[in-house]
Parts: sequence; structure tokens; C-alpha cells
Amino acid sequence: MRMRWFRRFIVLSLVLLCSVWLHVRDRQGPVKLFTASVVWAAEKSPRSPDVHFVGTPHEVVEIMLRLADVKQTDVVYDLGSGDGRIVIAAAKKAGCRAYGFDLDPEMVEQSIRNVKKEKMEALVTIKQKDIFDLDLSQASVVTLYLLPELNVALIPQLEKMKPGSRIVSHNFDMEGVDPDVEATVHRKDGKSNKVYLWTTPLKKPRPHILRKLLFGK
Repeated sequence: MRMRWFRRFIVLSLVLLCSVWLHVRDRQGPVKLFTASVVWAAEKSPRSPDVHFVGTPHEVVEIMLRLADVKQTDVVYDLGSGDGRIVIAAAKKAGCRAYGFDLDPEMVEQSIRNVKKEKMEALVTIKQKDIFDLDLSQASVVTLYLLPELNVALIPQLEKMKPGSRIVSHNFDMEGVDPDVEATVHRKDGKSNKVYLWTTPLKKPRPHILRKLLFGK
């Protein structure tokens, strides 16, 4: 009789322990999942840069700033600013405010060091930003050295710039928008580079006169 009671006691104890364990496991499951999600979100890397930095030759930088007619009253934005050479040159040349934006944290650190080295901290600001999230309406000059498809992707933002603002690009044009100036820079090393200038509002290509007569477009 005593043995039978003891067996019942053991079985009931095991059942109770199993119930408690299952309850605790169910309560902890979502907590563990939530914790894992937070860790994943914290470790998730930002979007990779669209292009790898290739520096614009200093001779080309000079022509870009000349074409854009950068003055002291201008605000210059360099989109994909790399080592900061264009914004530093703009600030030195005109004494204007200049902002460099880049997605690559290593290039941002390098450009900040270059700004300090040139003692241009009062005029030049470098920020780690996605250029497609930027409000360009405060810029009067935008400089670019991006791929053609990236220039095109920026058009909706560029169209929000104030009338008379200038956009200047090294090597690559902007499909669907006519440049005001297309120049060739002949460098001392014998190589050459294209430079394109647009002013806002951006000019869409005019249809061919024959096409207009035939199709009314």
C-alpha cells in the first residue's frame, strides 16, 4: 500500500514538473526570438556604396568649379564626396560653404582628416549619408562623379533645386536632360575627361522637327 502511494506521488510530481517546464519554455520563446531579432537588427550592415571611390583629377576639379561659376554665396553639395577634394577645393577657391556626402564610413573618416589637414573646418562639412535620401533644395551647386544611371536616378531630387542652380558632372552625362555645356579637359598627362554642366530648371531634349511634323510630338 505504501509502495503504491509512493509511485503515485512520483508520477504526479513528474507531471507537475513537466507542466511547469513547458509553461516556462513557452513564456521564454518569444523573449528569445525578440532578443535575437534585436541583435540581428543591430548587426545588420547599411546599404553598400553604389560606386567605389575614384578621385577626380585636380585639373578636372578646377574646370568643374569654373564651369559652375562657384561664388562665396554658393552652397556646394558633392554627392559621393570620397576623399573630400572637391568640397575642399570649392571652399578654398570661393570661400563658400561646401558639404560632402558619402555612404562609405572609411571615406568619410579620410575626408574629415583631409578637411582638418587643410584647415577648412569652418567652411567644409562631411557627412555619412545616402545621397538618395538628401534634400538638395538648399544647394546652389551640386557636383557629381557617379555612373550615368545614378545621375538619372537623382533627377527627381535635382529638379527640386532653386532656379539658376548648377549641376556639374565629371565624365558622365544625364540621359533625358540636355546639358548647357559639354567640355573636354585635356590633362598634362595626355589623357582627357568630359565635364557636363546643367542649370535648373533642367532642360528636356527638344523633339526633332521632322518627328514633330509627322507625329505632332
